[in-house]
Amino acid sequence: MLVAIFRQFFLLGCMSFGGPAAHLGYFKRHFVDTLNWLSDTRYAQLISLSQALPGPGSSQVGFAIGVERAGVIGGITAFIAFTLPSFLIMLLLAVSAHQFDAVYFAIIAGLKLFAVVIVADATLTMAKSFCTSAALKLIAVMSTLALLLFPLLGTQIAILVSAAAIGAIWPLLQLNTHTEPKTDTKSAFRWLPLGLFVLLLAISFIPLGDDLTLFAPFYQAGAMVFGGGHVVLPVLQAGVPALSNDQFLSAYASAQAIPGPMFTIATYLGAQLTSEQPLIGAIAATLLIFTPGFLLMLAFQKSWLNLASKPRFASSIAALNAAVVGFLAAALYSPIWTSAVHNLWQVALVIAAFAWLRMKKPPIWWLLALFISVGLVQHYLPLL
Repeated sequence: MLVAIFRQFFLLGCMSFGGPAAHLGYFKRHFVDTLNWLSDTRYAQLISLSQALPGPGSSQVGFAIGVERAGVIGGITAFIAFTLPSFLIMLLLAVSAHQFDAVYFAIIAGLKLFAVVIVADATLTMAKSFCTSAALKLIAVMSTLALLLFPLLGTQIAILVSAAAIGAIWPLLQLNTHTEPKTDTKSAFRWLPLGLFVLLLAISFIPLGDDLTLFAPFYQAGAMVFGGGHVVLPVLQAGVPALSNDQFLSAYASAQAIPGPMFTIATYLGAQLTSEQPLIGAIAATLLIFTPGFLLMLAFQKSWLNLASKPRFASSIAALNAAVVGFLAAALYSPIWTSAVHNLWQVALVIAAFAWLRMKKPPIWWLLALFISVGLVQHYLPLL
């Protein structure tokens, strides 16, 4: 089972362009629709939990899927496999002044179009599954409009809080009647990872000397940042004054251009901060920034699913799921569509590929090969 988990997540780690929203689309199509590793409802519950916690949302969902399949070791295996491709690329970029050639970036341009199709498919599928009443549809629409008009971290938090409150007040907002096995709340809640999270966070505020300079900024960023990789950059920039603005911007641009989680910004910065031992610094920074979110996910995962069986809590989750659909819809437009689609023929290509995916359901690798080819054609025929 661990080998299967590693293989599936490693393949996704190599092709998951487009940021957290796209990753959730890839996970949905691969682990829910294709492999049937978990149900639509459970997947939605894991997403809503990740949205309510700080840390890298898509990586937390991947970690939770691994835990569902093979326990904590399965979660760790999923994290390593999904993160390894981007970790290696970011480490290479950090230790080398060379840039990849134009062909590489042409392929990335094609894969950005691929991400548009995948996220559009995930948005429509999740909307059909989780926006099953007029109230839920309204929450999704309002969530989308709010994020498009005010694309701020505070907006995301306000939407999640408001959606959860509406769901608790309005018990008619229900998840589908599909139920998961119930467990005792006390036994389901894991105090050890929560206690470890709090302990490490408290230690991070204690001066630990020059030998542990990576610990505080990277652990605190992972423990307190909502909103994913786009938000973690300014937090790390404030916590690591030793690096220049150019180094931070290079890390951010590189993370945008490669597959996998954007939190591997920490890989680049850790290697830059420990230039004499870049591999050690990259590993330490990466583990530190991901660990808090995983500890919280582990602490609440089973109790969250158990609480979801209670009517008012289920209503809150239904509302949160609708809000997440709005998040995906907003992300589909910006930054995914706006950064990938620049002319009419690309619009036509995306629409055609989306229709092909919805009607014929081709293997995902066919679409991947198509858009890689498109990127190369754009490079060699720049008039397109």
